[in-house]
Amino acid sequence: MKKAMPVNQQQLGPNLTFYDLHPPATDMLEEVTRSLSAPRPHLHPKYFYNETGSRLFDAITATPEYYPTRTESALLTRYSDEIQDQLGGASTIAEPGAGSCQKVRLLLERWSPECYMPLEISRDCLLQATRELSRDFPGVQISAVCADYCQALSLPADKDPNGRVVFFPGSTIGNFEPAERQQFLRGLHQLAGPGGSLLIGADLHKDCATLHAAYNDAEGLTAAFNLNALHHINHELDCHFQVEQMRHLAFYNEQARRIEMHLECLCDQQLQLGENRLTLPAGTRIHTENSYKFTVEGFTRELINAGFTPRSCWTDPDNLFSLHLASY
Repeated sequence: MKKAMPVNQQQLGPNLTFYDLHPPATDMLEEVTRSLSAPRPHLHPKYFYNETGSRLFDAITATPEYYPTRTESALLTRYSDEIQDQLGGASTIAEPGAGSCQKVRLLLERWSPECYMPLEISRDCLLQATRELSRDFPGVQISAVCADYCQALSLPADKDPNGRVVFFPGSTIGNFEPAERQQFLRGLHQLAGPGGSLLIGADLHKDCATLHAAYNDAEGLTAAFNLNALHHINHELDCHFQVEQMRHLAFYNEQARRIEMHLECLCDQQLQLGENRLTLPAGTRIHTENSYKFTVEGFTRELINAGFTPRSCWTDPDNLFSLHLASY
């Protein structure tokens, strides 16, 4: 944070500084109305996440069927020392979309960086997570930045000679459409800056049965997570979704190499969106999320196209998940 920016700064503890870039507010009613009125109705995945949705997602990551979180954690545990050796030390770790800041804990423990910079649009989530983190890691200076992705990726490059390590775990990169993904990767390249690096997780293409199970767990947690988007917008907009008359669908589109999540209307849904009424006939599917799957070679090409120089890639013995290290 060495360049002057229009930002509120608060010192919340001896090792915790909070920077508020005032991310622009979204007109939820306008956005939801536009999305549901589209020829192919859809909702942004961000509507999964309120307090209930975050709790459900944490539970999903612990199910036997959902392999990405535990596989990536195992890779980070096994190879963190090797990654640090290749980096030659990491004095600053930046994490866009840091959320609860749980995945970075292993790196903070193993690498002991001078600074950690989580970037997150949810002010309350960021404050809670970084207050806990500052107590657990008193030797790490935490610069918490409340910003949306556009603001976060335009932050000036770090001046540290070892560069800034951008950490983007969880295969969240798979939620972006291909063109958006390239733009986002270029933003991560800018955030890393000269001398910087990127450590990123990417879920791999695999058999359909494994993928289907991961997004249709036996406990029904993913179904509840998907349906929670409707509970969320009902609460915020009072739009009268009959959630019990909606069905969770998740399947692998092999041609596009992506998991698709939808919500299907089991009856006509009569919605009230502000002053407007909208009918979604029975059988209508609302597209809520994509999760693209990659090959190591294909994702490496995407990193190169975004300006990165690939350095190493680690995968688990079953080739379920990949962890990529690339330099600016």
